[in-house]
Amino acid sequence: MTQDLSKLSKPVEAEMNQFIKLYKESLSSSNVLLNQVIEHVTQKPGKMMRPLLLFLITKYFGKVTPVAYHAAVSLELLHTATLIHDDVVDESNQRRGQKSVNAAFNNKVAVLSGDFFLATALQQVSLTRNFQIVDIVAKLGQVLADGELLQLYNIANNTLSFDVYFDIIRNKTAILFSSCARAGAIAGGADFQMIEDATSFGEYIGLCFQIKDDILDYFENKELGKPTGNDMKEGKLTLPVLYALNSTQDATYLNIAEKVRFFTATDDEILHLIEFAKSKGGIEYAYKIIDEIKEKASAFLADAPESDIILSLRSYLDYVVKRNR
Repeated sequence: MTQDLSKLSKPVEAEMNQFIKLYKESLSSSNVLLNQVIEHVTQKPGKMMRPLLLFLITKYFGKVTPVAYHAAVSLELLHTATLIHDDVVDESNQRRGQKSVNAAFNNKVAVLSGDFFLATALQQVSLTRNFQIVDIVAKLGQVLADGELLQLYNIANNTLSFDVYFDIIRNKTAILFSSCARAGAIAGGADFQMIEDATSFGEYIGLCFQIKDDILDYFENKELGKPTGNDMKEGKLTLPVLYALNSTQDATYLNIAEKVRFFTATDDEILHLIEFAKSKGGIEYAYKIIDEIKEKASAFLADAPESDIILSLRSYLDYVVKRNR
């Protein structure tokens, strides 16, 4: 974890350590090749932001029990499975600073390994013995697949719709955060209304997270010395450039945007489109939307009595918005 995340996770540090132990134990296998994949994936596990949110929400409402642990492991395993499969779909070679599974092994191994992570997620959620949480995981799998297919369809569809953009990030990213927050509230014994409020809080966090991710793609990568433009290289037009294109209707850049969709734009054209988005206020607009969503998220915490958990949840929201990677 980064220093910021490490600090805000203090109230659930013991729970996170126990979670990591259970997560690794759940992935044991006698298959040599599968164990190689598991070792490859778990040596760079990421920031574990979603289980952290789950435990903070659970502890806000009540006590962290085995239900919360199995829910957190299940949701993180499902998330990992989708990342492995996404890298195959996107033909990505990198994940978390190392080779993706498909690049380190091959597509067949990646797909089958992703299936194993998914099956293990289902096995873990069954151990919660909680039908509400089983329902969360089942629906999450559906929505994530729907989000991926919507994104693929939108790449080929000649539209510059803000609504479609938000549908995609809601179904690809925000749903993971809202599912963790919802599961955490259920595991913590929250009442119906508070479960719904926690779910909305998680969704707002996820929306902020993805928009900030999209913004970061427009700025200099330390290794490359220039913006990565990875989203556009994958045919994706994100919020800053959507704003610039819709507000100007500039024919030259609309043409480049169409080439981005059909994967025919050159690296130079992508850089020009990035600079166009910046010069026409696309970044400022994206930050304005983040601020509006963050204000909605903050309402969930507004009336809560001060505690270490509340301070951590506020810091969590700030981290999502202010992070630089």
